Amino acid sequence: MDKISVLFVCLGNICRSPAAEAIFLDLINEKGIGNRFIVDSAGTGNWHVGKKSDSRMRFAAKKRQINITSNARQITEDDFRKFNYIVVMDNSNFNNVINFRDRVKGSDFAEIVRIQDFASLFTESEVPDPYFGGDAGFDKVLDILEDSVSCFLKNII
Repeated sequence: MDKISVLFVCLGNICRSPAAEAIFLDLINEKGIGNRFIVDSAGTGNWHVGKKSDSRMRFAAKKRQINITSNARQITEDDFRKFNYIVVMDNSNFNNVINFRDRVKGSDFAEIVRIQDFASLFTESEVPDPYFGGDAGFDKVLDILEDSVSCFLKNII
């Protein structure tokens, strides 16, 4: 059986998308289906490439027993050919990903979706970027992502 590949994307790949990646990994491992997936995250920007996730996000996640271990990277042309799903956190980055995809040959493999299209408990159309806010913003993002990522998983399995 081919593995299902999922790439979570935000702007810098240090807050939202690595949190979504970690939540997704926890969910699939809890269900005993982790071996059926390839999971990663990336940013549309390159400012934080190679760095750990924002310490405030890692701290907020750790309080929920979510371990964020990924290092930031930027989305690449190969991602459009490698991943079944590219799951984007907000409309601006969704448009950036679509525009990038349109310039890449053979990039029609990945289905590009907004994570909030899968939300069941929250009405936000986008996952807000907590980077310039206080600690409460990181908790709110985790609340939103725990809902939408769980619903996304239910939708694809």
